[in-house]
Amino acid sequence: MKFAAAIALAALTSVNAFVAPKANRAATQLAMSDYRTSVRDNVDVGVGGPLAGGMGGRDLAEIWDNSSPVIVQGGSLRTWSFANPAIESVQVLLKTEGRPLDADVELWQGPDNTPHKMRVYVEDGALRTFNAVIGTPRGPNTVAIRNIGQLEFPLDAVVRPDRDDGLAANIASVAQRSETIQGGALRTYPFDPSVDSVAIILKTDGRPLNARIELLQGPNNNKQVVELYTEDGLDRPFFAIVETPGSGNVVRVVNTAPVEFPLYASVDAYRIGGGMDWPDDGLMIGRAF
Repeated sequence: MKFAAAIALAALTSVNAFVAPKANRAATQLAMSDYRTSVRDNVDVGVGGPLAGGMGGRDLAEIWDNSSPVIVQGGSLRTWSFANPAIESVQVLLKTEGRPLDADVELWQGPDNTPHKMRVYVEDGALRTFNAVIGTPRGPNTVAIRNIGQLEFPLDAVVRPDRDDGLAANIASVAQRSETIQGGALRTYPFDPSVDSVAIILKTDGRPLNARIELLQGPNNNKQVVELYTEDGLDRPFFAIVETPGSGNVVRVVNTAPVEFPLYASVDAYRIGGGMDWPDDGLMIGRAF
């Protein structure tokens, strides 16, 4: 009896030896917050909320007050070089005295290598300034700004390194939700008149990033347009603050790449104000003159 039981136990053990162990299946779902970049490794997207009481506005005003803007005349080119490899991102701010703003912004890294480029148009460069942060890993890097407007339309430019607690950190701290925009698709984000500015983050999983960001105020009325290209949307994500004075503001993000190149977009309110502090082409809704 004991001999038969021993034979049965040995047979069961030999059968189990040929059973393949179960593999630990790891989740492969892509999420925007799972990707960290060299630009902001210590910032998590998806926490925080909009800045109330003008906190975000003071950040931009302090940048202009504490910097020395460079005037870029119409048709001219100015460059800013950063040889320190520790500078992983730079702030790019553009404005005018109320005239249209039309410029090309490029990042140069070595000869004939342009890993990041933008075409920026703003209808009123004083009412809606251009504010962005671009990644500059593995220096040296050079930021080139070309004013492609006419000679009568100069612009003021500020290009400076972004600190760990700088503009990109503020933008990421208020970005609450993200979604995937497939190639060739678009998403629209309407905002209440009380929203004075909007935070935008665009990135990919390491593929090229091609997108167009539009600020609409009424049907087919573009107040600001940014055409964006980034060689690596994970290594060089795009951070921006779009000012949205007045009412009826809609931010539209278009993925201009093929369907094989999705992007991850986070668009949320950055600064919450009174909603009546901005002029809207002479029309103030809800207020008597």
